[in-house]
Amino acid sequence: MASDQIRQMVNFILQEAHEKANEIRVKTEHDFNLEKQTLVHEAKLSVQDEFTKKEKDREIQERIARSAEIGACRQKKMQLRDELLNSLMKEAGSKCKMVVSGQNYPALLQKLIVQGLIKIEEMEVIVYCRGEDVATVTKILPKAVEEYVAIMEKESGVKLEPKVTLNSDRAKDLPDSSNGGVHLTALNGKIVLDNTMTSRLELVYEELMPSIRAILFPEAE
Repeated sequence: MASDQIRQMVNFILQEAHEKANEIRVKTEHDFNLEKQTLVHEAKLSVQDEFTKKEKDREIQERIARSAEIGACRQKKMQLRDELLNSLMKEAGSKCKMVVSGQNYPALLQKLIVQGLIKIEEMEVIVYCRGEDVATVTKILPKAVEEYVAIMEKESGVKLEPKVTLNSDRAKDLPDSSNGGVHLTALNGKIVLDNTMTSRLELVYEELMPSIRAILFPEAE
């Protein structure tokens, strides 16, 4: 009887141990699988995040490259436009040289002097011109002053007696780049009026720039 009881107790203990071991194994497997799923999920999220980041970086780099390419194209286009406009300016300058070599140039010089005197509004004025124009200006200067006096008398009723002289220092003659015309000064050089062909050309150029751009580059409008 005692041996049966001992056997039963041993069997009971073994059964309990087996069940406990099985319970621990099941729990361990469950925890392991749960941990594995968590790690796999986190790894997937990490991969997705990394992919998303790389994709965003790639898009940013593409935008930067595209923006740089567009900027370079615009800069090149602007450079070509400027070169074309500058070539037009040079061509107009060469045509100015044709004007100053024509027979109507003395009359033009006279008009430029009269216009300059009206604008400068001073009684003592010095006129500057190119060295090759000295003889012509010397000849037409009295007529220009006479015309100026007549205009001012007609407009104001006052007959002026301005002192207008030609610059006598040949070292201060206007350069060839002026393309002709005159330069007027008063009050010891404090007042300066540039009425050269080049300055007139630049003025017209600035005034007509919008129209020139619209004609040459209509797609930019």
